[in-house]
Amino acid sequence: MRYNEKELQALSRQPAEMAAELGMRGPKKGSVAKRRLVKLVVNFLFYFRPDEAEPLGALLLERCRVAQEEPGGFSISFVEDLSRKYHFECCSQEQCQEWMEALRRASYEYMRRSLIFYRNEIRKMTGKDPLEQFGISEEARFQLSSLPTDGRTACIGSQLDVLD
Repeated sequence: MRYNEKELQALSRQPAEMAAELGMRGPKKGSVAKRRLVKLVVNFLFYFRPDEAEPLGALLLERCRVAQEEPGGFSISFVEDLSRKYHFECCSQEQCQEWMEALRRASYEYMRRSLIFYRNEIRKMTGKDPLEQFGISEEARFQLSSLPTDGRTACIGSQLDVLD
């Protein structure tokens, strides 16, 4: 995937939907958990050394799976390579659940499915298409017929690793 490093770093400075210091272990065999400031901004999960302003890296939360691991921990793996897993350790099971839910809702595909669902609900209630006023009601990306049929609704894309 191509990206503009400066734009990505600017995005990492935006207000986060969630941020916390978590234990983080990368996908390499034998890696140990390190404390990282983890920040969820739109559909990117940025991670930083706790005392630094520039991110060490970012994960693009598309076509990924978020799974509960040991109590108080979760992992993120990517559809293209399920063995490439990032592990996170939270302070509590409650914090772990909050992170897992936020990460699952962060993908573009999840937001798109939600928009289509609520669009159809509003249409049933009012008889009008709420997207018509914006002139986008006929675009393919807002149609039910363009949804994938694999049944997955969780955090669904690819990953973006180290920024430097």
